[in-house]
Amino acid sequence: MSTRRDFLRRVAGSSAAFMFFTSDSFSNVLDAISKIPPNTTPEKLSEDESFWSQIQSAFDVDRTIANFNNGGCSPSPDTVHRTLKRYLDYSNQAPSYFMWRDLEPNVEAVREQIARNFACDKEEIAITRNASESLLIIQLGIDLQPGDEVLTTIYDYPRMLTTWDQRARRDKIVVKKVRYPVPLMNPKDYIKIIEESITPKTKVILLSHVVFLTGQILPVKEISRIARERGILFICDGAHSFSHFPFTVKDLECDFFGTSLHKWTYAPIGTGFLYVKKDLIPKVWPMMAAPESLDDNIRKFEEIGTHPAANHNAISEALSFNEGLGLDRKAARLRYLHKRWINRLKNYPNVKFMTNIEDETQWCGIVNVNIEGTDIVKLSNYIMSQHKIYQIPIKTDYFHGLRISPNVYTRLSEIDLFADIMTEAASGKIKEVMAG
Repeated sequence: MSTRRDFLRRVAGSSAAFMFFTSDSFSNVLDAISKIPPNTTPEKLSEDESFWSQIQSAFDVDRTIANFNNGGCSPSPDTVHRTLKRYLDYSNQAPSYFMWRDLEPNVEAVREQIARNFACDKEEIAITRNASESLLIIQLGIDLQPGDEVLTTIYDYPRMLTTWDQRARRDKIVVKKVRYPVPLMNPKDYIKIIEESITPKTKVILLSHVVFLTGQILPVKEISRIARERGILFICDGAHSFSHFPFTVKDLECDFFGTSLHKWTYAPIGTGFLYVKKDLIPKVWPMMAAPESLDDNIRKFEEIGTHPAANHNAISEALSFNEGLGLDRKAARLRYLHKRWINRLKNYPNVKFMTNIEDETQWCGIVNVNIEGTDIVKLSNYIMSQHKIYQIPIKTDYFHGLRISPNVYTRLSEIDLFADIMTEAASGKIKEVMAG
């Protein structure tokens, strides 16, 4: 567990000295962390509202809206946002001088900090703008021949599926999109479906670590091992997993991993990273042309032209915030918040969860819930228009539900209000949301 001294040392070591400062709200966070009693478990701390009120104070959010769509994009803590603005202000004095001379070189410190958090070599980390860019680099950069097969699922992210579909049109590859049970009650069912879908022509597998529709955490390591045994490349879509709960690359064993950092990491909007196993770097073409001298260099994937240095440098402040808080504590709090409303709803016979809530290893900060007999879009609109709780209705050909993703700044009163509304809907008391 981190102490205040450990936290300050990491933050100071990862920020440009002339830019570093500590806001009052961040000082409160540091103080709260330093006062955690020894041997306090993450589960016990998850119930300590005095502690979490200090964490909440680190976020300057609009409390007239309860944001339950942090899976889409999360606000940054005040210290991260202020750091971003200070970097932008500094750059703007003479961008071609201050941005390129002083700020851009510091991306190497950010690369190293990400690598430490992911437990990999820093020469395997490219700084990108989001998970889509990270994954597209790999999807478009791998050499594939007509007839080669790519294996994915119907529940993977639409942008990734669209990318494979375009390659199918352009390069005549074959894209196989398989379906698995939702909710997934037994991970072995998922592994079996994926394994049985592999053929001698399968060259690449792309799967999500956390399913964006439901929040289900999938058995990535097992799939990685199956792929490796058969000489198949494995791409892990980690858009919703990094900094969400504790894990490193050793828990995935994937060849490629792409994530957004403006979700659970709390970095500025438009930040992400790409992991490429070192021996595979020369085998992937960059999305934007790079000189031959960079063929085996991870930085070839960052050749995007002029871009703000402020965004990627402020990633360091966000990582330091998470390091100090501790991902085990964070994950325990996210599950605690969810269980507060789940426990009030789960005994209603018409309430169906699209996430396997029975096994806490299979979910964390995102849960999908449906109330049979309601129109999920009407229900979503009602909750937002009447009670200002922002969440996302998920409506597919296979299941419907609300995707709920609160965060560490979420208050219990907001969770309880949501639970009140949902219990009324489950009881049939809100006629405006009934289907048909």
